Amino acid sequence: MLDYAGLEALAAVLREGSFDRAARKLHVTPSAISQRVKQLEERVGQVLVLRGQPCSGTEAGRRLVLHVEQVALLENELRRHNPELVPEGQVPRPTLKLAVNADSLNSWFVDAMAAFTRDGNELLDISIDDQDHTAKRIKEGEVMAAITASSNHITGCNTWPLGRMRYVAAASPEFIARHFPDGLTKEAMAVAPMLAYGRKDGMQDKWLQQQGLASRTASPRHWLPSAHAFVRACEASVGWSMQPTVLIQRYLDAGTLVELCPGSDMVVDLYWAHARNAQAGLERLTQCMINAARNWLDPMPASTD
Repeated sequence: MLDYAGLEALAAVLREGSFDRAARKLHVTPSAISQRVKQLEERVGQVLVLRGQPCSGTEAGRRLVLHVEQVALLENELRRHNPELVPEGQVPRPTLKLAVNADSLNSWFVDAMAAFTRDGNELLDISIDDQDHTAKRIKEGEVMAAITASSNHITGCNTWPLGRMRYVAAASPEFIARHFPDGLTKEAMAVAPMLAYGRKDGMQDKWLQQQGLASRTASPRHWLPSAHAFVRACEASVGWSMQPTVLIQRYLDAGTLVELCPGSDMVVDLYWAHARNAQAGLERLTQCMINAARNWLDPMPASTD
């Protein structure tokens, strides 16, 4: 039998990032938190917390915290359907950890979030990551569910197709006139600044490769980890970038952004993946995801299997 007082302390430490903040969250002393975590580590026979600034969890620690969150979700569902078994106030509001790519977060995901929170008491803890890397977050037990670009089977997870997000290479008319007076060439693309969301953002380089415009040396780039600022910087002639049409269509229609090479768009297939053993508690969230994505994203082609 797991020690749930210890698990609660562990979850608080990893969520808050320190023993002191975890103690304040649970209204106990830091030494009490430390003792509970130590006893839990002795009980399971391995280190669960990597002490640091902030504290982080080992793989075993993260998976135990995920277990705690799944239990809280199940207890909340039990209270929802059988309130006489679990009186109001005896079960804390569950917090669901999700990993979402920035472009979804700044477009259709908010509709799903609104629909989900409107009809329930669950809380959401959202972390942003590239859609090509969110599946790893589930595998490592960091999150319960994620929006991912991976259609491959993820061990222990159920996966649902959401739709296609379409991207185009875009820049302002002023930027195009300044950097590409003779059209798009390898030489021009090699010196024209691009925008990149973060170190995991390889979409611009992938597009250059597909168009035969990649040079031997890396193109100069600005790092800009903000979806809103990413669009604004592109419109303000700071650089060119791959932009999702769901976010920039009005700029394209107004002419403040222009496609560098019409017809060269890229599509990213998006999927919703969640831990299989949390399916019962995530059914409503899954449906909210599917409904919202359907209103924003292009449909995926029918499977030929």
